[in-house]
Amino acid sequence: MHEITLCQRALEIVEQQATQHGAKRVTGVWLKVGAFSCVETSAMTFCFDLVCRGTLAEGCKLHVEEQEAECWCEKCQQYVQLLSVHVRRCPQCQSNDLRIVADDGLQIQRIEIDQE
Repeated sequence: MHEITLCQRALEIVEQQATQHGAKRVTGVWLKVGAFSCVETSAMTFCFDLVCRGTLAEGCKLHVEEQEAECWCEKCQQYVQLLSVHVRRCPQCQSNDLRIVADDGLQIQRIEIDQE
């Protein structure tokens, strides 16, 4: 389960940004997860809650959005978007000769803080 490591690193960044902006606590975090990043959303939510205990982010709401991966279809000769790692066929021609072009892994999109 690599989600715990991803959550620990994300929390480091969240706490750093929150501290720089004078936060008393973090109330929300928005993450974007790439479709082929092999991140299980339920495990991510569980791990994030776990690593946030005793920090500025304890009890914050985690929002996870899955991002489509951009792939190149050799048969169609065009770019296609895929949302699931389990679907590895071109939605246009059903070919499985796809090359992943862009899948941004994990990104912190937004942090909500309370300064009072």
